[in-house]
Amino acid sequence: MANSSVFHLDSRVSSQSDCNGEAGFSSVDPGFAEILVVRHGETAWNAVGVIQGHIDVELNDVGRQQAVAVAERLSREARITAVYSSDLKRALETAQTIAVNCGGLEVIKDPGLRERHLGDLQGLVYHEMAKVNPKAHKAFVSQTDQEIPGGGESLHQLNQRCISALQRIASKHIGERVVVVTHGGVIRSLIKRADSSGEFRGKILNTSITTFHLSDGEDWIIRAWGDVSHLNQTGFLESGFGEDRTSG
Repeated sequence: MANSSVFHLDSRVSSQSDCNGEAGFSSVDPGFAEILVVRHGETAWNAVGVIQGHIDVELNDVGRQQAVAVAERLSREARITAVYSSDLKRALETAQTIAVNCGGLEVIKDPGLRERHLGDLQGLVYHEMAKVNPKAHKAFVSQTDQEIPGGGESLHQLNQRCISALQRIASKHIGERVVVVTHGGVIRSLIKRADSSGEFRGKILNTSITTFHLSDGEDWIIRAWGDVSHLNQTGFLESGFGEDRTSG
């Protein structure tokens, strides 16, 4: 069963309405953007541990139901002013479900939010990649920063791309609450940028929510990570979430 690790930080809230106009929900300090970073719903490749990376795999039926669950939850919380998404199908469909439930917002596609390109490892079963392509596997697990053969990105390249994307989004939405739908590897990079202590050790489950507060400068704060409370009554926590470090 997944757990959500929540940071209880200084208060940065004020009254605001939810997506349906109900009062009494909280909003962000005017000096910060609150960004709810959501991992996409499950795909068939997630369920069997196949590495996706930039391969454009659609949600499966479980993933679509997970997307509905997180969308319904967000529709009951404080008002969302924008929804951003990776342009890969699994993220985009999740984002579109959220946007429809939160007032019919338009989804803004941002390729900077794509999963890490994993080169020749893409399309391989995670537990077989060392045997099938030892050279690419060695680059993937290396403690040094290496590009993965076959056009794959290094961790530094991934970090630069996705951190810049989130900061760019935050700068446009200071004082607002926005949703960003992306991938497991991206979310790990964002968590590391906000909290270098290495405290987070869990999986990034499908449709989990990790909440960041970003200023227009260099301030990054994590308020909660890996929250899947919206799935508690659905039975989806027992399904195959795949390996979020690789299959995104």
